[in-house]
Amino acid sequence: MDFPGLLTSTLDFAQAAVAFVVALSIIVAVHEYGHYIVGRWSGIHAEVFSIGFGPKLWSRVDRRGTRWQVAAVPFGGYVKFLGDANAASAGADEDTMARLSDAERRHTMHGAPLWARAATVSAGPVFNFILSILVFAAMPLFTGIATNEPEIASLRPVPVVNELAPGDRILAVNGKETPDYNALNAVTEDVPKSPTAEYRVLRDGREVTVTGPTPQPPLILSVQPKSAAQDAGLEIGDVIIAMNGVEVPRFADLQEVVREGKGAPITLTVWREGETFDATLTPRPRPVPGQDGGLETAYLIGISSSYMFDPATRRAGFGEALQIGLRQTYGIVEGTFSGISSIVAGSISSCNINGPIAIAQATSTAASAGFSSFVWMIAALSTAIGLLNLFPIPVLDGGHLVFHAYEWARGRPPSDAVMNVAMTIGLTLVLALMLFGLSNDLFCV
Repeated sequence: MDFPGLLTSTLDFAQAAVAFVVALSIIVAVHEYGHYIVGRWSGIHAEVFSIGFGPKLWSRVDRRGTRWQVAAVPFGGYVKFLGDANAASAGADEDTMARLSDAERRHTMHGAPLWARAATVSAGPVFNFILSILVFAAMPLFTGIATNEPEIASLRPVPVVNELAPGDRILAVNGKETPDYNALNAVTEDVPKSPTAEYRVLRDGREVTVTGPTPQPPLILSVQPKSAAQDAGLEIGDVIIAMNGVEVPRFADLQEVVREGKGAPITLTVWREGETFDATLTPRPRPVPGQDGGLETAYLIGISSSYMFDPATRRAGFGEALQIGLRQTYGIVEGTFSGISSIVAGSISSCNINGPIAIAQATSTAASAGFSSFVWMIAALSTAIGLLNLFPIPVLDGGHLVFHAYEWARGRPPSDAVMNVAMTIGLTLVLALMLFGLSNDLFCV
């Protein structure tokens, strides 16, 4: 038995589980707090605020009579309001409601005005979106954003001559001016297929000409979970020197080889910390943006890259950071709908619907990449969970909002019989979706 390998797999699983539980608990706490606080502002009393399900591990009762608790099963949470029959607020506890006066019923979810119930239900997903926007906005506030002019903060190791230095402002590459990053990107696409380029830089107040790596070499800066690159053992910081024996000095050259291979196995020559080794992998079908604005399938190896240097940064203004937060949150929402429509249209595989295992692996990978990556993943998952909860499926917040809309239009809520059938259908759909995602995690590559 391979005990070292078994130990490594066990530790990887434990890390993924811990990262997933921490991320999910934060997202669920924010979601449920949205329900709780807006319900409280609306005059609806919360009896229980729980992170997790099952037996209580810890609890306390506050001065308003709400029991705050952490339960043993950490995959979710709930707020139980006065008069609720269960944690899903799917129906009223008739015995409890019968014992309450008219004034007391006003403080229940089922006796409150329609506007209060709708606001309370909506608040969970809204708070998820607010969390995402604030996190995405906070990151540039703390880390800064790249300066307009290409300036080197630090250099990343690559296996070619590099006379560039931190603090250099890149004025031109191979004689082409680079006043901003748009110009540098354009030059990057036009540089010859060579591992080095000639740079004119501003250094200590004077212009000098030096030799350095091509601006975007095939340097791995991220490895996607469940990708061919991950299975081949590639790591952040690796540099791919050649593919199938042919040198690939630019990341664009690597992309061209993968694209033209159409899923055929590729042998890589990889540089890592002064050593080289070979690895073989087979690109896998993955969704990519199509020309029509939707998604289409392409073969990828699961890595990303950027410049061979860390750009110098400047402090971001609050308004600028908030715009970044809004754009990133909107981008996730838009990408989700684009993915769903592309799956329905058949342009990408339904294997792109991930389940808990894939999400846990992605969260673990983000945690391994550093605190900022982990926080970014929490924000991205918060948007996804907020959006999922708005789907018009009974048992989800969106389903409750549909019932409230029906009540507003008809002047009365759906009958108990209709509610029970709808909740059964909704629960079946949610469980089916979870099982489908789990099967994708286990059987899709």
